[in-house]
Amino acid sequence: MLAPRFNALVRKETCAEVADALELGAALKLGRSEMLSGGRRKAALLADALEAVIAAVYLDAGFEAARALVLRLWGTRIAAVDADARDAKTALQEWAQARGLPPPEYLDLAREGPDHAPCFTVEARLSDGRAARGTAAAKRQAQQAAARDLLGRVESGYD
Repeated sequence: MLAPRFNALVRKETCAEVADALELGAALKLGRSEMLSGGRRKAALLADALEAVIAAVYLDAGFEAARALVLRLWGTRIAAVDADARDAKTALQEWAQARGLPPPEYLDLAREGPDHAPCFTVEARLSDGRAARGTAAAKRQAQQAAARDLLGRVESGYD
């Protein structure tokens, strides 16, 4: 159970949230086209920039300084990691397989908005027809949202 908790802390989305809270995007030097396409808000760029900051602290001040920075920035997330660690897609797949159903399918329903701020809508569907939709700024997040919603429904007996 350690790996899923660790993954919840270091995945791109979490690192981007931490970077966003620090307003790290405002400090990034970007090319013109990246700046015009909303690069200061892109999760991948924010996550990479935060990793670079941590690496710079490590190289400049050593392990203990980097460790202290990580603990300060991730403090509340570390304490709450158990709630975030449950991967909804994996949990939904396990639920389905435990009942003799094939793994759920994920259908891309829509992609809206400009390239720098897309909005994806995805449907998670079980072979018995039960389904739920999720919407987010990244396809993976939309899949997770759809799986979380469907899992909540089937576990509660709502659907």
